[in-house]
Amino acid sequence: MERRFEVRLEELLDDAVLDPRVTRGILDRLGRFVKPFAGVLMSPEQGRHAWEYMAGLCSDVKRKNAETIAYLHDQDRQAMQKFIGQAPWNHRPLIEELVRQVGAELGEPDGVLVLDPSAFPKQGKESVGVGRQWCGRLGKVDNCQVGVYLAYVSRKEHALVDMRLYLNKEWAKDRRRRKKCGVPREIRFRTRHALGLEMLAEHGAVLPHA
Repeated sequence: MERRFEVRLEELLDDAVLDPRVTRGILDRLGRFVKPFAGVLMSPEQGRHAWEYMAGLCSDVKRKNAETIAYLHDQDRQAMQKFIGQAPWNHRPLIEELVRQVGAELGEPDGVLVLDPSAFPKQGKESVGVGRQWCGRLGKVDNCQVGVYLAYVSRKEHALVDMRLYLNKEWAKDRRRRKKCGVPREIRFRTRHALGLEMLAEHGAVLPHA
């Protein structure tokens, strides 16, 4: 390895050292963070599973999947697995709670709304939205998923607040593949610009901006 890269690696490793004080009381802080989001889920049981799952992700179990997290809390694995992969729940109220918090805590009159698409290299015919399209991370057209993101920026801080998965025309018209992967019927082909405008219309009034 060239010396200049060794120096940069040492700088990155030094910056990656975690102060032990950061983790003190982390579960209590996590509980306060999760509470308003868990409160908008469909049932108290789902709210409890949400907190347990988050706590499991922050635990020291080696495999952080639904099964091991359920066992961590002395529970049957099926309830947690159903909560993560099968139980119907609407994510929009959680997004609305996030937007409300960001607007209340970071909002400033001259805040900035940022829209940006981002692509993730990915293969597989059953990964929703994957297709040969422009992938900025690779700098070329290749198999990838594309998301359109809305972020909020003020002098206080910045945060991602919402997102839309871009469904290209090929995916949008493939009924068999849509049904197999659980794509809702109401989801249709929308341009990236249209997806961005949809998020602006939905959240613009809650996020102070100029």
